[in-house]
Amino acid sequence: MQVNGEQVTLEKPVSVADYLEAHGFRAERVAIELDGEIIPRERRAETMLDDRSVMEIVQFVQGG
Repeated sequence: MQVNGEQVTLEKPVSVADYLEAHGFRAERVAIELDGEIIPRERRAETMLDDRSVMEIVQFVQGG
């Protein structure tokens, strides 16, 4: 699988929500693009990742 341009090995299929939690992302502060499609927050728990997935995680940050 590819995440933000880097190869990542998955031991088993995992949901987008579980991946984010396991890697310390705050779900309310990121946007997800999976295989060219934006994944809404309400679909993250049911959307599964596998070895062929390409995911981009964009984090929102505050600034001034």
